[in-house]
Amino acid sequence: MHSISTNDIFTIKNASQFNDLAIKIFNYQAKNNTVYKKYLFHLGTKISSVKAINEIPFLPIEFFKSQMVKTGSNETVKTFYSSGTTGTKRSSHFVTDTSIYEKSFLTNFENQYGKLNDICILALLPTYLSNESSSLVYMVNKLIAKSGHPDSGFYLDNIEELSIKLQSLEKTNTKIILIGVSYALIDLAEKFPMNLSNTVIMETGGMKGKRKELTKAELHGFLSSGFGVKSIHSEYGMTELLSQAYSTGEGIFNTPPWMKILIRDTYDPFCYLEKGKSGGINIIDLANINSCSFIETSDLGKINSDNSFEVLGRFDNSDIRGCNLLHVE
Repeated sequence: MHSISTNDIFTIKNASQFNDLAIKIFNYQAKNNTVYKKYLFHLGTKISSVKAINEIPFLPIEFFKSQMVKTGSNETVKTFYSSGTTGTKRSSHFVTDTSIYEKSFLTNFENQYGKLNDICILALLPTYLSNESSSLVYMVNKLIAKSGHPDSGFYLDNIEELSIKLQSLEKTNTKIILIGVSYALIDLAEKFPMNLSNTVIMETGGMKGKRKELTKAELHGFLSSGFGVKSIHSEYGMTELLSQAYSTGEGIFNTPPWMKILIRDTYDPFCYLEKGKSGGINIIDLANINSCSFIETSDLGKINSDNSFEVLGRFDNSDIRGCNLLHVE
């Protein structure tokens, strides 16, 4: 058993603590994660010589489609599957401790939006609900339960009922967060436009082939005018991670203290780019201690001067990710 406590992960205060813990977790996973260990061996990585986070090799996210990416010998208690699209192989995330995932998303969500018992959580995630092994549905389920608000809940295709509920809640000055998949939010805004001054609209990406693809700017512009709000919030997460980044508008995301984004050169995956330059997104998610904390994604993005980041699109040759369909703007 490793000597890293989850408390160490969720109490990180500065870059120095993050770097020290990342190297500790790298050493643990390099020895105890069969897939990652083999990958490092094929790269010729000398584990003991890795002293800084930009020296850590990142595991390509495609491995989650064909391998069991798991650290240690603990039993899998929950397997999350990506939604995927027809005919594509889905990613699997073998979770050995769901309490770490819950600690990660509850801590991060409340840091961003305040105590859950003050919020009514409404979810419009029809396509995700048909995937009972969706990590997003698991998360939203727990947020709804913890909010304890009598009106919190999932809405499948009953958008008229949802519109009535939203308008009645607006009159009570309740703080509301509506979490929805992009195409379903468009349907709601198109059929039932309304002014939602007390509601945070959070899109989780994804047209699911139901509508033509829009850039984020087009999507957010349409939803802002349809719901009478200044900005649209976004969630950036994926099946292979146990942490999320949130955007409060303009598609600019911030990570929790235990998650970090690096931008790699698209031509040299072991070379990192300075702030403001766009390239491939690499993610360090220290909450992913029992899987792999160092993941090379198929997304393109850039880091801003204040360490926030933007997602700009996807690599052409990668599968379209079910939960994150984007076009390069």
